Amino acid sequence: MYATLLAVAALWGAAAGLLVPRAAYRISVEPGEPWRDSCPSGHRFAGPVRGWIGGVRCAACATAVPAVSGRAADGVAGPSPDAPATPVTVPLVTIAACVAVAAATGVRPELAVWLLIVPFAVLLAVVDLRVHRLPDGLTLPLAAAAALLLGPVALLSGHAGSWTTALLGGLVLGGAYFVLFVIHPNGMGFGDVKLALSLGVVLGWYGWTVLFAGAFAGFLFGSLYGVVLMALGRAGRRTAIPFGPFMMAGALLGLLLGALAVRG
Repeated sequence: MYATLLAVAALWGAAAGLLVPRAAYRISVEPGEPWRDSCPSGHRFAGPVRGWIGGVRCAACATAVPAVSGRAADGVAGPSPDAPATPVTVPLVTIAACVAVAAATGVRPELAVWLLIVPFAVLLAVVDLRVHRLPDGLTLPLAAAAALLLGPVALLSGHAGSWTTALLGGLVLGGAYFVLFVIHPNGMGFGDVKLALSLGVVLGWYGWTVLFAGAFAGFLFGSLYGVVLMALGRAGRRTAIPFGPFMMAGALLGLLLGALAVRG
């Protein structure tokens, strides 16, 4: 049973992860610009849901959408625009995250919610790495979905969390990030505040200790990354970095620890 669960999680991660690069390419635009509707060669994306669902390659010209792109100028640390495309990386990360969550959670009903959220978290991380943005079209629906999906889960037998604490966790973590944004707006984007809503819901499901641990881990990962960049001479104290991926990495660690703790 356990091996089957991990296999299903891996297959789900692979299927969902293969769809992330195209969506990330379309969404990774500068503020005020419309989302892309064509491949790098100019062919409009075709396929289900107005072309949002599809592989990494354009059907018309077989051109792969860039898996890694970004900016490293204007005091912003991130991938360089000419970084090589690695479309295999995104599905592998999605598979690894799904399998890790399944291994930690086991056959509890909340696992279905975690597996649904993981691909969108990976998508947000890719977009933030590319253009240092966390679009409202992803962060706010993700927060609402996490809160709404966990409600029915709380009514099922075998769950190991609290929906009330999850909702409060979203408000608390979102509020904490909002305070940080007000105090130092140049050091944190408002997209991080909205992302904190969904991460707080997920972490709060397993309690306040898990919430604080996941939030702290995100700050720790981001700080270590900044220190390494400065040590390598690739960033200064005022250099902005995409913080969303580190928030989600910390939340994933907190979620895994919380799920394992309730399993005993």
